[in-house]
Amino acid sequence: MSDDALAILAAKLDRLIAVLERAAPPAAVPVDLDAADAFVWHADPVGLEPVAKVNRVEMALLKGIDRVRDQLVDNTDRFARGLPANNALLWGARGMGKSSLVKAAHAEVDAALARAGSASRLKLVEIHREDIETLPALLTLARGSEHRFLVFCDDLSFDAGDTSYKSLKAVLEGGVEGRPENVLFYATSNRRHLLPRDMIENERATAINPGEAIEEKVSLSDRFGLWLGFHKCSQDEYLAMVTGYADHLGLSVEPDALRADALEWATTRGARSGRVAWQFVQDLAGRLGTSAAS
Repeated sequence: MSDDALAILAAKLDRLIAVLERAAPPAAVPVDLDAADAFVWHADPVGLEPVAKVNRVEMALLKGIDRVRDQLVDNTDRFARGLPANNALLWGARGMGKSSLVKAAHAEVDAALARAGSASRLKLVEIHREDIETLPALLTLARGSEHRFLVFCDDLSFDAGDTSYKSLKAVLEGGVEGRPENVLFYATSNRRHLLPRDMIENERATAINPGEAIEEKVSLSDRFGLWLGFHKCSQDEYLAMVTGYADHLGLSVEPDALRADALEWATTRGARSGRVAWQFVQDLAGRLGTSAAS
């Protein structure tokens, strides 16, 4: 073979190797799992980033969600103790504490493990919606660890043409390896079925067999054994949230004035929720010259 032919072949091999390297998932960056109680999963480069301080709200400040709070804490506690537990989908109204409850439940259960002197701990791992397809790599890293992992995806939903939900379905229930016994998946979403209603209805309207056409998409939600619904709060619940936040920050405000200001704030926002209550109290604390750091 001539030198020119060898050079051409070598160039083609180099291009093929480059293509294969891009197609192959990168190796996960080693991480010290004892470095933190919470991590963020990154797809590029693949690895866990320790979170020094988790942005969370204390459990006692979460008002108006007592039933779902108790259910999620109980489910998390059973998982942490090695007992059967379900993947959980927290769905419903915006600003009602879905993600706050996940983080608060993790903190409460992990603190209980620490007090009990347990060698294994409950690690909270946040995975971003756009990194869902790399979830199998995260599970590979977690598999075999002495720790237990609560994998959390905030604001999870899928749009038309997005097929990454199939990866999530396989991981949650249907894969060959299955979900490791030391991993549980929690997700929050404004949609109960994780897909827009018009997408599901369009599938039903245009399909030869409407039921089968939407079954695969709707069945993603079925992979979550625990569904927790969050609904818009009443005026009394909203005011209880405001009062709780104000007391937590030590704000000295006359009750009637606090009520009137809080209701006016909610009216201007056109909504009542835990998030709106916290935003009001932040504004109030600023006007009073008090730090609103939680």
